[in-house]
Amino acid sequence: MSKKKKKYYTVWKGHHTGVFESWDDCKAQITHFEGAQYKSFESFDEAKKAYQGNYKDFIRKSKSFKSQLNEEQLKKIGQPNYDSISVDAASSGNPGKMEYRGVDTKTKKQLFIQGPFHEGTNNIGEFLAIVHGLAFLKKLDSNKIIYTDSKTAISWVKKKTCNTKLEPNEKNKTLFDLVERAIQWLNNNPYKTVIVKWETKAWGEIPADFGRK
Repeated sequence: MSKKKKKYYTVWKGHHTGVFESWDDCKAQITHFEGAQYKSFESFDEAKKAYQGNYKDFIRKSKSFKSQLNEEQLKKIGQPNYDSISVDAASSGNPGKMEYRGVDTKTKKQLFIQGPFHEGTNNIGEFLAIVHGLAFLKKLDSNKIIYTDSKTAISWVKKKTCNTKLEPNEKNKTLFDLVERAIQWLNNNPYKTVIVKWETKAWGEIPADFGRK
């Protein structure tokens, strides 16, 4: 089994700023910090150099995505609707530690984040992220759309169920309690929010991506 590549995390705005050597240390600085600015790098030197620079410059560099689709396909898909929020999940293992979040699609400003949860899966996280997004927008009476890159999660939300094969146990009880609450919310709350599949092949990684790939 290949060894997972180590990453370094630069935090420009957070509870504490600087370069951190683990995602857990980085996450502690950005959780519940409005307008947090951070990014992962492949080496300590890159992360240190980035910290001495401007956050926006490095975010622009991360957008140098080149689509493999042809011009006709790209024209058919069009551009993202930036009057929206984007949601995503990340898990270390399957099952493993899982968390999810929602961001403003245009600015990448973090709107909500939950986790990490023990013994979760990416699909469960994607499902919960969408439902959290629905509740978030309904509370604001917003007509924005939601982007997700998970067809599975979209299907589960439409069916108002979480069709996971993961078995509940003591370690993931909190997670399954949240899943049950999400299902209840879907059954008790009508909504008009449109859920749209993010076109990764055309636009690159979804803005809510945790950047650990």
